[in-house]
Amino acid sequence: CALCSDSRRQDDMLCVVEESLDVEAIERSARFPGRYHVLGGALSPLDGIGPDELNLQSLLDRVKAGAISEVIVATNPTVEGEATAAYIARLIKPLGVTVSRIAAGIPVGGDLEYADEVTMARSLEGRREL
Repeated sequence: CALCSDSRRQDDMLCVVEESLDVEAIERSARFPGRYHVLGGALSPLDGIGPDELNLQSLLDRVKAGAISEVIVATNPTVEGEATAAYIARLIKPLGVTVSRIAAGIPVGGDLEYADEVTMARSLEGRREL
């Protein structure tokens, strides 16, 4: 795509997303300087979506090519997204590449009283120093 062929983008950072709309959401932040890899979904055994139905082999091929130093997994914070993130980490970590996960937590403008326990736990785990 035109975004990934932009020579101003970093070649060593790769952000893995489920769908192309996720790329647009990340791009709106204007904070990610690297390239993207779209999986075409998330692992969902109940829906018949396994590793072979996702764009995983080309992800492995890109990482094995050697130019990537970090893979940022930006799958949705759902059961399927979490399973997909864990699966990707198991595939890529043995290749000596840093694998990170986007933080999840309380959205800006959100009220703590409405946060579920998983969201609150992630908010606390992903905290950063001020």
